Amino acid sequence: MPETDPQQPWEYTLHIPNDPRAVTVCRRTLRLILTMHGLITLVDVAELPATELVSNAVRHTKGPVALRVQWSPGVLRIGAWDADPEPPEPPKAWEQVAESEGGRGLALVRACADQWGWQPLSRHGRRGKYVWCAFAAA
Repeated sequence: MPETDPQQPWEYTLHIPNDPRAVTVCRRTLRLILTMHGLITLVDVAELPATELVSNAVRHTKGPVALRVQWSPGVLRIGAWDADPEPPEPPKAWEQVAESEGGRGLALVRACADQWGWQPLSRHGRRGKYVWCAFAAA
């Protein structure tokens, strides 16, 4: 399997419909991207937070969603775009959500990733937000 130069940046964006099945498509696509780029060691670390970001976007918005996977030498950044400009609710402490049925998404992202954040977006008259997380490659 060919591997890319780890010093070269790359980026993929997967546009998906607002459909719960899209979460599985994104998870499998992320796994394939990381494997093909020789970053198999990051798959298990990145898969859960990416799934949570996309799942939140699909569950809490009505429009389309996009998964973005970026590599800058030594840093993997994963994000989900959705059409809702409202900021995500701040993640609660893990102790507050560990036993609850919902509300764990961003708490999991924060616990798994080295960094996370969000930013409002506006493009061509459309508004939305981008919620992301980043991992340093060991």
